[in-house]
Parts: sequence; structure tokens; C-alpha cells
Amino acid sequence: MDGTAPVESVAQHVPLSSHGSEVTQTDLFQHVLEDTLLASSLYVNIALAGLTILAIVFLAKDLVDPRAKLIVVSTMMISVVSIASYTGLASGLTVSILEMPDGHNAAEFTTMVAGEEVDGVLTMWGRYLTWALSTPLILLSLGLIAGTNLTKLFTAITLDIAMCVTGLAAALTTSSHGFRWFWYAMSSIFFLVVVYIILVEWQKDAEKAGTDDIFKKLKILTVVMWFGYPIFWALGVEGFAIIESVAYTSWGYSILDIIAKYVVSMLIVLYVIDEPDTITAGDDYGATSEVTPADD
Repeated sequence: MDGTAPVESVAQHVPLSSHGSEVTQTDLFQHVLEDTLLASSLYVNIALAGLTILAIVFLAKDLVDPRAKLIVVSTMMISVVSIASYTGLASGLTVSILEMPDGHNAAEFTTMVAGEEVDGVLTMWGRYLTWALSTPLILLSLGLIAGTNLTKLFTAITLDIAMCVTGLAAALTTSSHGFRWFWYAMSSIFFLVVVYIILVEWQKDAEKAGTDDIFKKLKILTVVMWFGYPIFWALGVEGFAIIESVAYTSWGYSILDIIAKYVVSMLIVLYVIDEPDTITAGDDYGATSEVTPADD
């Protein structure tokens, strides 16, 4: 069998830049930068993540209780992950041009990159890395405030990571339209289990711990915002392509991130810095030995 045909077939589907080579990271960086609406959705988050980190450091500088510190540190790390991840998106490091499979509404879409129209759509897969690292930290903070046990905390965080990884698989699968939605369905099932844990199991724990007042606010904000992500996925070019603009979809995700991460983070920190009795745990909390740790 002649090997020429398969090579030509593959070559027909390799997006080319104006220089006749594969689209480079520089091409993608310029493409993002030149799209003002798209770029602003990323740079606004970089700025807000940085400001949130500075605000948390300032507000929590006088914390003493180790459990309160753990909640604040886990909350601050949400913005640490976000600023790094959004920088990856803005620099073109974690974005790609992908051709959607046959049967997908965006299968015939093209994108202008480096002055040339190439097959495929811009996929900002770096967002899934953000969510895979930041959402477990959100759950860690919420779980600690609710006073849940380690089993429930581990279950929620593990399923959350599985949700993000299978969401990434849905976004990157180009071999089969059906498999994209299969991954999406799997991710959605994991998501619904996490939502159940937050709304039902952790709510009961928060009532017992005496933190149900703040937890109710946090759970509503978190769950409502989190439902927006699969909805935007389904509506955007990765799903049904009803919203054809990648910039609009990116702004949708960014607004959800602003509320679900930075607003929620500030609410948590403002509650914890007063070190209420429902949060504090004493100097020996988290010690790895019987020796009482010295003050920081």
C-alpha cells in the first residue's frame, strides 16, 4: 500500500500560518492580543487575581489560629492558580486551534491566524487546568468552613478533579462528535454529585458546626456560578456553537470566575479574619507530632 495518501490526508488538516508552517505559539499570542474583547477577558482576570492576593495578605496578616490560617491560605491559592493560568492563556501557551469532528456545528469553522484563514476554532484548553487546580481549593475552603469530615472532603475534591479532567477531554476530543458529548455527560455527572455534597451533606455539617449563616451565602454563590460553566460550554463553539464568538464565551467564563473565585474568596476571608469560635481550633490544630508548634 502506498503511504503517500495518508500523509496528504494528514497534511490537509494541519493548520498553516502565513509562513507555511504550523501555527506557532507566537501566532496564537498575537491572535489573542489583537482581539481586544478576547484579550480583555484574560487580562482583567490577571489583574483581579493579583489584587485579590494582595488584599488577602493585608487582611489576614494578624491571624493567629492555625485553622483560620489554613482556610485563608487555601482561599488565597485560588487566586495564585488563576493568575498563573490566565497568564498561560494570554501568552498563547495554553490555547490551540482545533478542527471539530464531522457532525459538529463548528466542523467547517475557520480562524484568522497570522493573516491567514486556517481550519478550526480557537480552544482555550488552559481554562481546564485552572479549574482542575483552583476548584479543589474552593471546595477545601468551603469544606473547612462547613466543618465536614475528611471522607466527604476527599470525595468532593476527587470528583471535582475528575469533573475538570473529563471536561478537558470533551474539549480536546476531535476524533468523534459523539465522544465529545460522552465526556461532557460524564463530567456533568461528577459535577452533580459535587453539587449534592455541597448543598446537602455540607449544609448539614455547617448547621452542626454553627457556620450555616456564612455557608449558605457561599454555597449559593458557588453552585449558581458553577452551573454556568457547563451551560457556556454547551452554548459555545465547543458544544452546539450557538455562541460562535470565542471572545463572548471567554468573557462568560471570566465573569463566572470573577464571582466564583474572587468574590467568594473575599467573603471567606472577611468572615475568617475575625476568628470566630466556630472557625478556630487551637494551637495544636494540624500538628504532625505531639509537640505544640511555636507561633509563626
